[in-house]
Amino acid sequence: PPPTPPFADDSGDEEPASQSDKSELHNTLKSLASKLEDLSTCNDLIAKHGAALQRSLSELENLKLPAESGEKIKAVNERATLFRITSNAMINACRDFLELAESHSRKWQRALQYEREQRIRLEETIEQLAKQHNSLERACRGAPGLSSSATAVSSTSKGEASDEDEETEYFDAMEDAPSTNQTGDKESMCKDVLPKKRRRTRIPDKPNYSLNLWSIMKNCIGKELSKIPMPVNFNEPLSMLQRLTEDLEYHELLDKAVKCESSTEQMCFVAAFSVSSYSTTVHRTAKPFNPLLGETYELDRLDELGFRSLCEQVSHHPPAAAHHVYSKQGWTLWQEITIASKFRGKYLSIMPLGAIHLEFHSSGNHYVWRKVTSTVHNIIVGKLWIDQSGDIEIVNHKSKDKCQLKFTPYSYFSRDVPRKVTGVVTDADGKAHYVMSGTWDENMECSKIVQSSHGSTSSEGKQKTVYQTLAPKVLWKKYPLPENAENMYFFSDLALTLNEPEERVAPTDSRLRPDQRLMENGKWDEANVEKQRLEEKQRAVRRRREAEAVEALEEGYTPLWFERKVDPLTGELICVYKGGYWEAKEKQDWDLCPDIF
Repeated sequence: PPPTPPFADDSGDEEPASQSDKSELHNTLKSLASKLEDLSTCNDLIAKHGAALQRSLSELENLKLPAESGEKIKAVNERATLFRITSNAMINACRDFLELAESHSRKWQRALQYEREQRIRLEETIEQLAKQHNSLERACRGAPGLSSSATAVSSTSKGEASDEDEETEYFDAMEDAPSTNQTGDKESMCKDVLPKKRRRTRIPDKPNYSLNLWSIMKNCIGKELSKIPMPVNFNEPLSMLQRLTEDLEYHELLDKAVKCESSTEQMCFVAAFSVSSYSTTVHRTAKPFNPLLGETYELDRLDELGFRSLCEQVSHHPPAAAHHVYSKQGWTLWQEITIASKFRGKYLSIMPLGAIHLEFHSSGNHYVWRKVTSTVHNIIVGKLWIDQSGDIEIVNHKSKDKCQLKFTPYSYFSRDVPRKVTGVVTDADGKAHYVMSGTWDENMECSKIVQSSHGSTSSEGKQKTVYQTLAPKVLWKKYPLPENAENMYFFSDLALTLNEPEERVAPTDSRLRPDQRLMENGKWDEANVEKQRLEEKQRAVRRRREAEAVEALEEGYTPLWFERKVDPLTGELICVYKGGYWEAKEKQDWDLCPDIF
């Protein structure tokens, strides 16, 4: 199997937690014990001084003194008696408290010890279970004759994942219909525009550092992952902003979509584009750097490829990035993606939240969709790999066309091709026009529907739809990886150029992030030290900003190049580009940029 974790990451807002928690607890218990000792000493002293005072007053009473003095001494004695009674009551209450506190302190310590032991036992159990699960999976795959019996089960046990397959059958039309632009298929596989500028084709080979992911992840069960500081050993030398920009690798699909005559055909290209962004994840088992708040990333390919892209990290918790792309070929794309993640012991789920918007300038067709869930498997034992699963619904808000795409989750026992994606494009009336099929790591094709009819009823009582289609047309095919990719984090040709140093970019640009640059150059120890410095600098700025925001009753952080607005289509508050970045670049006027590195 495949892939990579774009995990929420790190920019560690918690100082390495477990150690500081332990020492804080130890110090609390220590100071409690010393306070109890002080109380005990005070008890003894009050009793001792009280008795001495009483003796002195009794001696005074026995002296032969004038009557007036005797009255005074008697009054003092009465007050001393009252004081002694009150002191005794307090001493008794303190003694009871002391006994209770001592017994409870022992109880707390025992409970704490028990919890600690339970946690260690739980960690060992999870690790053991994962290893057993892994060997069971290997045994299952290696068992002779199992595949035939397993496939019999799969059609009933796949449940939700197989709904699409249960209800829909596809086959090519028998009539000799002309296939749509077969030469165009070949064109779609090669790049339209030759780059004018020579860009780098390699980066330093990845050093062979070994580090156990489980040793760090076992402390993260149930925690918000974006707050856990992670060493760069689990990273790839790109930031989340650069990974988001990588979604544009197959931008030519959108350039072709501009030229489509019908909105349903255009939808096929948009759907293929939405799937193509996952092809980069298949072998990439490292996570991108979590950008610092205010970090930016530009990719200006206006002259070479017709588009320019800008990203800004607009929130730190939860981590959120805003993205805006303008293409002179006739389209604009924008999105704000927030990463949510859940770690469940054996696997990690990454859920990108937020809508992706794409508008075509001449037609006004406006498409909206959301990303699927990525799951990183084998966190504890075995080779890390990623799966993409879930549904994408793409809606054209102008024409009301829709495309429902289903990403089938990987299963050892499925008859399906791994990483399968299927879908149907329908118009505003719900009439199906195209069938989409392929895999998220290799290719997508569409087939024009010429007839649909109701077939037999499935085992769940659902009626199957049978589509008769023309021959499929390839819309997207993944580019081969560059030579030596396995030693360069499995980066594509585009990914290799993303962190290439470039002049005139903003001082907040990811290319200038020092820990990421050190890591790319193979200096991982220095990169980890630098990463800690940057995170502490970010924490200090946040503390200062929070203090000022409270005084000024402000909201705190305001993005620089984007602004928060309510999206008219989704009703969500979204960061949209407000302009000014490219003008600032032209003048090289970066006075507004914060000092984050």
